[in-house]
Amino acid sequence: GAAMVARALWALLAALRAGWCLLPQSGYLHPDEFFQAPEVMAGDILNLQVYYPWEFLSSSPCRTVVFPLMTSGVTYWVIKSLQQLDICSNCINSYTLLVSPRLLFTVFSFILDYSVYQLAPFWGADPWKALVLLAGSYVTLVFYTRTFTNTLEGLLFALLMVLISSRKSSGSSAEPTSSSLIGVITTAGFFNRPTFLAFALMPLLYWAGLIVDSKKSIKTLINHFLKFILCACFTASVFIAADTFYFTSVGLDNLYSTNKSSLIDVIVQLHDKMVVTPFNFLSYNLNPHNLALHGTHPRVTHFTVNGVMLFGILHILAISAGFKMLKKYVHQLMLVRWCYHGPPGLLVHSEGSPTLLLFYFVPLAFLSLFSHQEPRFLIPLILPLVLFSASPNRAVKWKLLIVLFNLLGALLFGCLHQGGLIPCLFHLEQLIHSPASSSHLRHYTLLFAHTYMPPRSLLNIKKTDVHVEVIDMAGAGEDTLCQTVEQQASNFTSSDCHIFIIIPGTVRGTVTKCGVSFKNETLIFPHLSMEDPPQIPVLSSGNWRSQLGLYILELNR
Repeated sequence: GAAMVARALWALLAALRAGWCLLPQSGYLHPDEFFQAPEVMAGDILNLQVYYPWEFLSSSPCRTVVFPLMTSGVTYWVIKSLQQLDICSNCINSYTLLVSPRLLFTVFSFILDYSVYQLAPFWGADPWKALVLLAGSYVTLVFYTRTFTNTLEGLLFALLMVLISSRKSSGSSAEPTSSSLIGVITTAGFFNRPTFLAFALMPLLYWAGLIVDSKKSIKTLINHFLKFILCACFTASVFIAADTFYFTSVGLDNLYSTNKSSLIDVIVQLHDKMVVTPFNFLSYNLNPHNLALHGTHPRVTHFTVNGVMLFGILHILAISAGFKMLKKYVHQLMLVRWCYHGPPGLLVHSEGSPTLLLFYFVPLAFLSLFSHQEPRFLIPLILPLVLFSASPNRAVKWKLLIVLFNLLGALLFGCLHQGGLIPCLFHLEQLIHSPASSSHLRHYTLLFAHTYMPPRSLLNIKKTDVHVEVIDMAGAGEDTLCQTVEQQASNFTSSDCHIFIIIPGTVRGTVTKCGVSFKNETLIFPHLSMEDPPQIPVLSSGNWRSQLGLYILELNR
C-alpha cells in the first residue's frame, strides 16, 4: 500500500514538473540560465539580437559550445525549421524561445529519476521513497528544469553513478564493464564544467577499487584503464575540434588554401589556433582577483548556508550522520582494502552507506576551496543525498518539515525571485510586434534598472532591426539613473519614439525624483528583488502589491 501511494505521488510530482515548465515558471534564478546557452544560440541560429557574454567571445573562450548546440541549439533549429516549412506561422516567439530549451532540460531531468530507481537497490535505499524525495524537491522542480550547465553536470554525475554501481545476479558487486562510457562521461563533464572532476573523483576511485578488487589478471586491469584513457582522449579531441572551429572559424580550406602550405604548416596553424575551453576556464577561475569580480564568500558558505538553502533538513541530517559515521568507521574506512576481503559489504551498510556520504561531502569540500560559492553549484549532490536519506528509518519523522520547506523553495525560486522580468519581456515582445507597430515603424528604448540582466533573445528582434534599443542599467545609483533617464527624455523628438523604464516597485521612488512624467504604467506581479528587498513595514501597509511588483513605465513626451 505504501509503495502504491509513493508511486502515485511520484507520478503526480513528475506531471507537475512537466506542467510547470510549460506554464511557464516565471522565477528567474540567475543570468547564467540564459547567458550560458539559450541567448548565445538564439543569436547564432535564429539571428536574433542578443547579448554575448564574455565567456563566448573569441578573445576569451571559457565555455564549450558543444552542449549549448546540443540543447538550446537543437530546440531553436527545430522551431526555425517548423516556421520555414510553414507548419506553424508564428513558431518563433518569446514563449517558444523560453520554453523549448527548458522543456528539453525537463525531459533530460528524468535521467535523474531513472538513475535513482536503478541505484536505490544497490545502495540499500527504498526506490520509491528516494524517487518521491527527488521529485518533491524544489531543486528538481526548479533548478533541473532550467538551462544551467550545473543541471547537465548533475545529469552526467547521475549517469556516472549508474555506470560504477553494477551487480551480478547473485547479488555481489560486479566488476564494471563500461570503462569506455565512464571515460566519455568524465571528459564530457569536464568540458561542460571543469568542477565536474570534484563530483567524479569518488565514483572514479570506487570504480578503480572494484576493478582492482576483482582479482583479474594484470592484462585485464590494463585493458580497463586503457579503454578509459583512449575514450577520454577521443572525447576531448571532439570537444577541442568543435570549440576551435566555433571560436576561430577555422576551416581546412582556409588553412590549406595555398599550394605552398605543407601538411606540417597546417598542423602548426591548427595547434596555434586550438581552443581548450576548460583550461581557459580554470586559468580564469583560479585567479582570486577574477573570482572577486563575481563575489567572494566565506569558505564555509556551501556547508553552512547553500546546502541548507537547497536541501533543508536532509543536508543537516547528512552532516549529523557524517559525524557519527566518521567517529564509528574511521578505523574501518582506513583499513577496509587491507583487512576486508570479499564483496564490499561494509560500503553498503544497512545503517546508511558511508560511501554515499563520501560521494556527497568530498565534492562539497572541493567546491568549498573556491571563494565564489553559489547554491546552484551544489545541485548535482541531490542524487547521493536522496539515496542516503531514503535508506531505512531515515528522515521519516521530518516529512512535514520536508514538504513545507520544498513548497516554500518552489514558491520563492519558481515564482517570486525576479519573477516579473520574464512576463515583462513577454509583454514588451507583444507590444513591439503588435500590428500597430508593424504597420507604422516605431522606435523603442527599453531601460532596465535594478533587475537581473534581461535576455534580449526573448524580445524576438532580428539583428537587422535597429528600431529597438535595450539599455541595462543593472544596479545603477540614483544620480546615474536620473542622468540616463533625462538624457533619453531629451532625445524624445517624435511621437513614434517610445521609452519604457522597467524598475522594481521597491526603487520606483528613485525614478519619480528624476523630474520626468509617465503616461502609462503597467505593474507585473509578483516580483521579488533580493538586491532591493521590500521593507516589512511597507509590506504590512496597503502598498504591499507595488512593493512585490515590477513596473513598466512609459515616458511622457
